[in-house]
Amino acid sequence: MTTESRLYHLFPTPEQIPPAFRLGESIEQREYLVDGRLQHWAGPVATVRSPVQLASADGDRPVILGSAPLLDAEAALGALDAAVRAYDNGQGPWPTLRVAERIGHVEAFLGRMREQREAVVKLLMWEIGKNLKDSEKEFDRTCDYIVDTINALKDLDRSSSRFELEQGTLGQIRRVPLGVTLCMGPYNYPLNETFTTLIPALIMGNTVVFKPAKFGVLLVRPLLEAFRDSFPAGVINVIYGSGRETVSALMASGKVDVFAFIGTHKAASDLKKLHPRPHRLRAALGLDAKNPGVILPVVDLDNAVSEAVTGALSFNGQRCTALKILFVHENLAEAFIDKLNQKIAALKPGMPWEAGVALTPLPEAGKTDYLATLVADAEAKGARVVNAGGGEVRGSFFYPAVLYPVSAAMRVYHEEQFGPVIPVVPYRDLQTVIDYVLDSDFGQQASIFGNDSAQVGRLVDAFANQVGRINVNAQCQRGPDTFPFNGRKNSAEGTLSVHDALRVFSIRTLVATKYQADNKALFSDIIQRRESSFLTTDYIF
Repeated sequence: MTTESRLYHLFPTPEQIPPAFRLGESIEQREYLVDGRLQHWAGPVATVRSPVQLASADGDRPVILGSAPLLDAEAALGALDAAVRAYDNGQGPWPTLRVAERIGHVEAFLGRMREQREAVVKLLMWEIGKNLKDSEKEFDRTCDYIVDTINALKDLDRSSSRFELEQGTLGQIRRVPLGVTLCMGPYNYPLNETFTTLIPALIMGNTVVFKPAKFGVLLVRPLLEAFRDSFPAGVINVIYGSGRETVSALMASGKVDVFAFIGTHKAASDLKKLHPRPHRLRAALGLDAKNPGVILPVVDLDNAVSEAVTGALSFNGQRCTALKILFVHENLAEAFIDKLNQKIAALKPGMPWEAGVALTPLPEAGKTDYLATLVADAEAKGARVVNAGGGEVRGSFFYPAVLYPVSAAMRVYHEEQFGPVIPVVPYRDLQTVIDYVLDSDFGQQASIFGNDSAQVGRLVDAFANQVGRINVNAQCQRGPDTFPFNGRKNSAEGTLSVHDALRVFSIRTLVATKYQADNKALFSDIIQRRESSFLTTDYIF
């Protein structure tokens, strides 16, 4: 089947959608969560469109999923004030609650969240075009992350339940919350990536204002009641709307203590500059990346190609951890591209719910035009689209384009495409690859494919001080979630993993006294009478 014919049959008619995946009535959302109550928004709303289009005799037409509130600055600041009141300078019920009790609230939320699996998975498919398998995986992985976070906090609290004696000083060290947190996640993982900051922030005792991603906004709606019912009033507040209108006002207020954001480094920098006391703002940022894959001359070519295709095209390349540029030794370039093209040709384009589908429509308006300009720029400067059908567009769908040979003169060599365009750069001297990484503004990850220990070792040492993770004979990726996930340069600030995230959203506090009889008796009385949530030897099972 040719690419053209595949795209001709790409979008379904309404009757061709399986009943299990059809949408019901349009979701006209007016609710947002503030201070433990679902508020009704009577103002303007934003239309929510699906990347899925429907075929008809008059051509393809976009699917309107519904609408979401376009809150103004006043409404957003009302949500922030609720979080500030709930935190109450660290004196509120939530930040002073015992760890075991906070865990109980998060477990209650997890139980309610699991009840909404089907609704959230369906909206993941329709809102961002993620296929069924990956949508289910995102939901389940998020639930697993919450469980792992709970267990990690139990371990952390157990180690903090004892007193330490050093040089005549008796003390107990515990981690305590930082304050009011603003959480914003990305559209490519609107549930998982968001919750990897939201849940640690909550469970450590911070209060939160959460703004969903620009795409994947409706899928939060099934969870609003779970948030409302599982946490005390004001602890979690959910707002919607334009970031320029809402988030700018939140940051300019100076009341945000922690900024958890996954997006572009430019947006993060612009928002941080609005804070009047930036030295008091803690940030956990996951930002841009231009992760290179390096194919060395001595290599398992089949593995390199397989990992490169998965790394570059999973969820259509819309991942910060995607392989976004491939450096292939000139002696292998032709063979590599042949195998790469065969693998891509075997990928099934289609709708998210179709069995075995690997390539789906893109949610961003204008994305196909942007990718087409990258391809045109590369072609104008000497590259060619070397795979059949590469770069063909139908509505919101862009068929993967392999560009070769790519050079530094081309935009795609430098820009993060965040989509299904694969630039392949031939190289002769390994220093060319090293210089690319050294000179790059980004430093999230890199992949090295090769079996020559000397060359692999050289690249590992060259990249170790440049990126957060080096993958050998494997694609770039985030998991397992117990491993650190970070980046250097413009790619990140802070480290996120199940363990690290608990530390990012907290700070160590020490209560100490001289080791003498009256002080020991005082501490003993406080613990036995349970007169402090901080000074305690409780052991969480």
